[in-house]
Parts: sequence; C-alpha cells; structure tokens
Amino acid sequence: MSALEYLEIETAPEPTVSVIWLHGLGASGHDFEPVIPELGLPDGAAVRFIFPHAPAIPVTVNGGMVMPAWYDIKAMDIDRVIDTEQLLASAEAVGELVNREIDRGIPASKIVIAGFSQGGAVAYQVALTFPERLAGVLGLSTYFATAKSIQPSDANCNIPINVYHGTFDPVVPESLGVKAVETFKAMGFEPEYKTYPMEHSVCLEEVQDIGRFIRSHALLA
Repeated sequence: MSALEYLEIETAPEPTVSVIWLHGLGASGHDFEPVIPELGLPDGAAVRFIFPHAPAIPVTVNGGMVMPAWYDIKAMDIDRVIDTEQLLASAEAVGELVNREIDRGIPASKIVIAGFSQGGAVAYQVALTFPERLAGVLGLSTYFATAKSIQPSDANCNIPINVYHGTFDPVVPESLGVKAVETFKAMGFEPEYKTYPMEHSVCLEEVQDIGRFIRSHALLA
C-alpha cells in the first residue's frame, strides 16, 4: 500500500502528543475533525491530530461499490468476514505514520491510536503490535477483527485499552464490543469498557471521555 494521505491539525505550536485517529467505512479523515474543540483538552495543550484517509477500494457487502475503506468486508455475519491481508496492509501504513511522528520528535509513549468501526479494527492491530510502547488505544464502535492471529509486541503487552460502544448500534452490534473486551482480558490486558445510548455514531459524552483518555495517558503521563 502506498503512503496514506491525511489531515493534520495542531492545537498549539510544538506538539508534545500525537493522536492518530482512523475513520470508518465510506468516510474520510475529515469525519472527526469537528470533535477536537469538544474533547475538553487543557488550554494550551499542544496535540497533533493525524486523521488518515483510507484508500478507495471495492467493498463486497456494498455491491462492490468503490469507497474509502481500510479493508474489504466480504460478509456481514456476526464476526464479519473480512480481507485480513488488506487490514494488515492498512495497519502497516498507519504504523508508518506512527514512525513519522516519532521521527518528528514525539515519543512513542505520547502517541494515542484511535479508530471508529473499521478504523478501530485497524487501530487494535497497529497499537498491540507496534514495537515501541504507545500511550494507548481507543476502540470506538468497533470489533477485534484480528483476535485469532495477532501477536502483541512485548512493548505493548499491557497497553491501556478503552472500548466505547453504542447500546443501539445496528451496524456493529454491541455484542462485538463486549467480545473484544473479553478477548483482551483473556490475553492479559485490562481494558475499560463503556457504553452510550446511541447507534453507530459518537456522542458528546463519549467525546469528552476520549479527551480524558488523551489527558491521562498522554498529556499527563
């Protein structure tokens, strides 16, 4: 996969923290740009937000329509049938963005990976396998697509994981969020799980919780 295009926003000069945030199927990096002011970050906090754009590919469950996607979804069964090779390629491309942030002077321990829906599945793969300790990973309305194949790195074998999900989600059922949490616990992680009375979306309370995660695990860590 070629290098990802992305939107970059800095909340103040000389950032000390980076957040790489992956959108969902059919969206773009601009999707979560409006939430930055709602995160409740401290005044003067210097955070660089990287919002990558997924490449446009045919998506089987949408009749082969070409749209932004981190990987193909071949069937919408309870666990999803996906193109794992494409997911891993996307994870590798996002990993290059992490390396770029490190090269720009942000320590790995100050880099948060977040992802919504499809983007969350990629975020889990990136964060758990990255060879340097990261600040944490946020899974938003998503599922653990590579649970059976992933080999977490020693550096991130106990990375902070927060999983957020809507209780009325008709696209990614909450049961998949619960299953991810149970899998993480079985692997030795200590994930935090929280739900919100919403569908396949984000809400203000969740956005504020995301802001608290960034503060506690990256800005103040």
